[in-house]
Amino acid sequence: MDTVFKFLYEFLGQFFSSLWSIFVGIGKGIAGMFNFGAYGSIISDYTTELGGLEWVIAIFAMLLLAAVLVFIVLFIVLSLKKFFRYRRKVKDTGDLVSEVNHLTKEVMRLNLEKDKILSMKVSQIGLNPNEISELTGEEMDALTDGEEEQTQRFYKLCHIDEVWADYQPPVYDMSINLEEFCDRFRNFACSRLGLYYDIKLIRYFVASFGSNRLIILQGISGTGKTSLARAFGKFVCNDSIITPVQPSWRDRTELFGYFNEFTKRFNETELLRAMYEATYNENIYIVVLDEMNIARVEYYFAEMLSILEMPDRDEWVISMVPNVWPEDPKHFDEGNFKLPPNMWYLGTANNDDSTFAIADKVYDRAMPIDIDSKGTPFNAPDTEPVVMNYRYFEQLFDEARKTRPVSAELLEKLNQLDDYVIEHFRIAFGNRIMRQIQSFTPCYVACGGKEIDGLDYVLARKIFRKFESLNLSYIRDEIDGLVAYMDHLYGEENMGECKAYLRRLQKMV
Repeated sequence: MDTVFKFLYEFLGQFFSSLWSIFVGIGKGIAGMFNFGAYGSIISDYTTELGGLEWVIAIFAMLLLAAVLVFIVLFIVLSLKKFFRYRRKVKDTGDLVSEVNHLTKEVMRLNLEKDKILSMKVSQIGLNPNEISELTGEEMDALTDGEEEQTQRFYKLCHIDEVWADYQPPVYDMSINLEEFCDRFRNFACSRLGLYYDIKLIRYFVASFGSNRLIILQGISGTGKTSLARAFGKFVCNDSIITPVQPSWRDRTELFGYFNEFTKRFNETELLRAMYEATYNENIYIVVLDEMNIARVEYYFAEMLSILEMPDRDEWVISMVPNVWPEDPKHFDEGNFKLPPNMWYLGTANNDDSTFAIADKVYDRAMPIDIDSKGTPFNAPDTEPVVMNYRYFEQLFDEARKTRPVSAELLEKLNQLDDYVIEHFRIAFGNRIMRQIQSFTPCYVACGGKEIDGLDYVLARKIFRKFESLNLSYIRDEIDGLVAYMDHLYGEENMGECKAYLRRLQKMV
């Protein structure tokens, strides 16, 4: 055993003695650096040997050394202060986290107690439904007599099931064509509502129903965007549902509502009520998202954008609740609600500093219509509204696409223009926009317009609008070449919307 102890002593001693030498060396080094007595002895030894210039160099060396020592001291002091401050901050942060966790648990406990108290029967706590509503800030159906239990969580929708159970559809007008429809709508707005719209704007508006489910009416305030949507509802004998958008809207619950876990009721919005009502008839329904860009459209309308993009209407399904109750609305399937096919969505958008810019993906899935001027008054005969169902309305658009497809010559010129825009501006049309062109243009022709004008409008609103995201000062000179190329393809007398829009872009530089 003595041999082992001797081995361990020498073996480990080699390591620890060397480690100790390091600390001793560092200590001696630091002590030597600040040994001012040694510095003084060296200076006194050379006092008689140094000359004038040599003294200058010696003094400079002394000052430099003094600066280095001061720097070392300051560095050590600041490092220690920073270390202790960090330790104190970590400690304070830990205390705050602990206190927040404690307060969170306390809030959860108090909420549970509140829920238990408010969920007691009215007879036990001596409150009536109005008093409970005052406490919770929400409407609720209190339990009465301690026996009845609420089984309807969709009160408004279940009420629709009762009201529309014996609905008999009216006699629909199945003889009108799209051109006559546009003329009568314009005359109706003038004679019955005192609203004046240019026939070209009416054709753009009606043709948009045949190409998109989402239509954006944009422009300066006071030009009649909301009035146009409201007038259309009056014309088809089914008032438009006006839904004012709020700045706080961020998700789908603002559109459809949400399930309140405490009251066990679904807070139904007016839009959801109208959607459900639309499943009971074939009338044309118009939903107006008034001031739609006062909040971010791509937030609260994101799910609808995706659903309405699906070509199969059987996939237009929204999940409303995760489970099924026996008293749920009749047109719900396993907690899911299928969007009605007879509903279109119109958004009004003002372009000013109080609103958000509409995202490009929203514009791509919608048909924007600019209303930048007031209509000129004119005289129109008294015109009655039209009683039309959505099936015949869509049939008119289907017939237009079949009988008036975009001509092969126009499509060839469109491909040439596409190549030119890609080469000079790095922007492509894309399949979605090509489908919209082939859908909107025939509908516009059926409404009484020219094919070239329909193409012109779509290109201006869907393609050249994207130029705003480019560096306008960089492409300003290229715009002149694009206008000249369009004159070559379509003639100087055509494509007026595109040329006017491009000229406005040049003036913005």
